[in-house]
Amino acid sequence: MDGSQIAAEQRTSRRVPIDHRANVALLGLVAAAVLIQLIAWPFLLRQWGVSALWVAVPLVVLSPTHWGLIHESIHGQLWPQRRLNEWLGRALAIAFMLPYDAVRFGHLMHHRFTREPFDRPDVHDGVTHHMLARIGYYTRLLGGLYLGELVLPLLAFLPTTRVCRLVMHTIRGEDPIGRDVQRLFLGFAGNQERRIRIRRDWLLSVTLHACAFYLYGPWWPALAITMFLRGLWHSLADNLPHYDVTLDEQERARNFRAPAIWRPVLMNHHLHRLHHQHPTLPWTALPTLARVGAAASATDTDVGYFRAALRQFRGFGRVR
Repeated sequence: MDGSQIAAEQRTSRRVPIDHRANVALLGLVAAAVLIQLIAWPFLLRQWGVSALWVAVPLVVLSPTHWGLIHESIHGQLWPQRRLNEWLGRALAIAFMLPYDAVRFGHLMHHRFTREPFDRPDVHDGVTHHMLARIGYYTRLLGGLYLGELVLPLLAFLPTTRVCRLVMHTIRGEDPIGRDVQRLFLGFAGNQERRIRIRRDWLLSVTLHACAFYLYGPWWPALAITMFLRGLWHSLADNLPHYDVTLDEQERARNFRAPAIWRPVLMNHHLHRLHHQHPTLPWTALPTLARVGAAASATDTDVGYFRAALRQFRGFGRVR
């Protein structure tokens, strides 16, 4: 990259204002999808029967957008006002049945310790029996991650001391980074204010979806299958930009190509390496950075996003 390109990237990577119009448009779209899924769709199914099942398609397709808005809130880029930014992210997480506080903490830890031992779901730990590890890997890939996030809030109902012991047993601290990760997780697990919020949000999520299942009546499998497909997409996309990434790769993440029509749906998540390089930039700023550094990042964008998602089914990746 020559001097002019570097200067252009530096200008672009400065503080960029949040694109309110883009975020409001996507918030409106996702809010409409949530209302349709939880309230309107059961009435359409009763009225039109099987012919109304096509509604599931846009609901599933908008899953990455729903998560993308939560992700922007986690980074403080959904709305300029801090309280409103968090309130919007929390409301979106409740509608997706995700524990906002836990997901936010885990995602920020992921940025800080990318591809460190606790952040390598695609790498065999060398301890677990290989067959059991493969079963666990594919289970996580095929919706297990989302299922785990659904039940994770139950830990907030257990005594703090028991949760802390579980954290210490699960996350080993045998090296400086491991001890740092363990300390941070223990601090999170023992925070009473967060535990209260997680319990409250989980109860709101369960109540909201229980009411939805009641509204669906005999059509409840349509809601269950849609939720599973949304969770499947979420699980497939979680580690996608880091799959088989080596420790010496830039930001330990990759960029991918994506058709123009999919970029707003993915909220530019296909440019994940750039996001790790500039985590405080809003999602709308990433394409400009990609164009500025196109020559330097060409080797990172030669694989399509969806092709890369399927590549995860090859099995375990490597860390070198």
